[in-house]
Amino acid sequence: MRCLTFVCLILCSLPSLALDRSRVEGYLLPNGLQVILKSGYERDHVSIRLVVGVGLDDFECNQRELPHLLEHLLFSGIDETGEGGLEERLQVLGGEWNAFTSAADTTFVIEAPARNQRKVLDLLLAAVRDTKIDAKALATAKKIIEREDGGHYGHLQRWLDRQDIGHPASDQLAVELGLKCPERSDIDGMTLKQVQAMREHWYAANNMSLIVVGGLDRLLPAYLERTYGELPATEPGERRNLDSISQQAEQRRDLTRGWLGDTARLHWLFIEPVLDSNHDQTLELLSRYLDWAAYDQLRLRHGLAYGPSVRRESFGDSGMLSFNADLERQDIDEAVKVLQDLFEHLRKHGLDADTFARLKEAAIARESWTTQGNSALADYYWGALNDYEDGRFTDPIGKLRKVSLKEANEALRLLLKEPGYLRIEKPLLGYDELYGLVALGLGLILAIGLIRKRRQPADRPSGATRDS
Repeated sequence: MRCLTFVCLILCSLPSLALDRSRVEGYLLPNGLQVILKSGYERDHVSIRLVVGVGLDDFECNQRELPHLLEHLLFSGIDETGEGGLEERLQVLGGEWNAFTSAADTTFVIEAPARNQRKVLDLLLAAVRDTKIDAKALATAKKIIEREDGGHYGHLQRWLDRQDIGHPASDQLAVELGLKCPERSDIDGMTLKQVQAMREHWYAANNMSLIVVGGLDRLLPAYLERTYGELPATEPGERRNLDSISQQAEQRRDLTRGWLGDTARLHWLFIEPVLDSNHDQTLELLSRYLDWAAYDQLRLRHGLAYGPSVRRESFGDSGMLSFNADLERQDIDEAVKVLQDLFEHLRKHGLDADTFARLKEAAIARESWTTQGNSALADYYWGALNDYEDGRFTDPIGKLRKVSLKEANEALRLLLKEPGYLRIEKPLLGYDELYGLVALGLGLILAIGLIRKRRQPADRPSGATRDS
C-alpha cells in the first residue's frame, strides 16, 4: 500500500517537475531596478546576468566605443589590489565572469556556485558602484580595445576601411547603405570626463535588469532589496534613434579577399521587410525555409557548395537576410544562375506547403531543448527582455504556431520584391590566372631575348682587317 501511495504521489507531481521557462518571479525594486528570478535546472549553480540598457548604437560613430570602454574599466579593480585582486576574489568564490557590449546593451555575465551567490553579487555590485577610474586604468582599457579591434588604427588601416577593404560582405553593404560606421571610433580621444558622464547617466538602477537563474537562496529577494536597492536612479534620457538606410548601394560588387586562391564566397543579401504581426517569428521560419532551399539547390541538386546557409543580421533599424556559399572560383556564374532561378521560382510559386509545415514543426521542437541548463535559460531571458511583462515571457512556441503559410508567403513576397545585393568575395588572382601570367611573362622574356639576339651584328671572321 505504501509503494502504491508513493507511485501515485510521483505521478501526480510529474507536471510540476516540468520547468515552465515562460513564468518567472519578476518585480521592480523601489529604485526601479528590474529583477528576474528563476529556480533553474542545476540547484548547486547560479547564472547571473546584469543587463545595462546602453550599447554601441546609443552613440555617434566617433564615440561609439564609449560603452565598451567603460565595460573594461569596471574590471580594473575596487581597491589597491587592482584588477588582479578583483579577479582573485572571484576565484576564491569559485566563480567566472565576463562582459559583453552589443549594439543594444552592456551585460555582465557570471557563473558561480549557488552557495556563494550573495557574495558574488556583492562583488558585482562593488565593481559597478565602487570602481575608481583613473588615467592609468583608462590608458590600459584603451590598449585592450585597440588590440581587440585588430591592433593600432593607423592611417593605412583607416584608409582601407574607408575603401570598404577587409570588411565582411554584410558589413560592407551596411556601410554603403549608411547603416554602419565606415571606420572605428576615436578611442585615443576619449576622456575620463566622458566616461564618468556616461557612467552617471546610463549606469542607473532604473536602466538595469538583474537576472538570476539556478539554485536560488530563499533570502535572495530581501538581500537584493537591501543591497542593489541602494543603487541610485536617474531621470532616463531618450535613446538615440537607430540609423536608417540613407544611401544607395551597388547591386553587384566583387570584393577582393586575399591575394591568391581558387575559392570564392557568394553573398546575396536582402533587406528584411517590416511585418505588421509576428515579425521575428515569421522571418525566422522564412529564413529556415530559405536555408533548406539553398542547401537543396546548391548542394544536393547542383553540387556547387558543401554548406550553403542563410543568415539574419541587424544593422541600425534594418534587418538583413543573406544567402551565403563557399564556391570554387569557376563555379561563381553557375551558382548565381541557380540562385536567380530559385528566387524566380519562389516569386512565382511561393513556399511549398508541406516543406513549410515540416520545417515549422522542426523549429517548434527545437524550442523545447535549446534552453537546457541555467546558463542557457539566463541567456534566453537576457535576449527576450523586450517580451517580458508581469512575471511572464512570451511563449516562443505559441508565437511560432501562430505563423501561417499565408503570412510567410507575404513576407517572402516583400523580401524578394527587390533584386537584393550580390557580393562576391574572392582573391585577387586564381591559380590558373597566376600560371597564365607566369607563362606570359616567360614568353615575353623569351621573345625579348630572341629579338635582341637577332639585332646583334654577326661576328667578324678571325684575321679580318678593316678597310681604311
